[in-house]
Amino acid sequence: MEAAAQGERESRVGKRLVPVPKGVNVAISGQNVKIEGPKGKLALDLPPQVSAKKDGESLKVESSAGGRNGRRLQGLGRALIVSMVRGASVGYERILELVGTGYRCEVKGKTLTLQVGLSHPANIELPATISAVVPPDSKGTQLVLTSADKALLGQIAATIRAIRPPEPYGGKGIRYRGENIRRKAGKAAKAKAK
Repeated sequence: MEAAAQGERESRVGKRLVPVPKGVNVAISGQNVKIEGPKGKLALDLPPQVSAKKDGESLKVESSAGGRNGRRLQGLGRALIVSMVRGASVGYERILELVGTGYRCEVKGKTLTLQVGLSHPANIELPATISAVVPPDSKGTQLVLTSADKALLGQIAATIRAIRPPEPYGGKGIRYRGENIRRKAGKAAKAKAK
């Protein structure tokens, strides 16, 4: 009796309904979920054994798998759908800061050019769904990335940051806004301590 009851338990995250704001259209066909809103169109294939269905002005995610895997997949499916709904309605934003003498960036069309102390400028082609803006008052030391796709935005931001990650001694490099960089004392500071 307990085994059957345990197999039917739902994820605490997954059993909550996903609210769909006005202006966002949802189309569900089998495992495929398509969401369209003012910020863009997104599509997702749900994990196997996970299904979504409309429940009035919200979405309900259910899993047919038993045990812990069913709950895990249900929570995963709901989390992915929530990020898609938010991306299609409001969008996501990542701000990168370039710290260092002469470090700056420039956006021309879908090409991002970074000058970050390398022997050559680094050029990155941005996907069509991501827009990049350099605020005019930042003098090229800030980059604002926006997109409806949370995963793609995070991946592109991480790729840009990996070109020149912040180093712990001088703090120079490309960092996310608000990122805390662990600083280390250099050789000169260690010599004075002795």
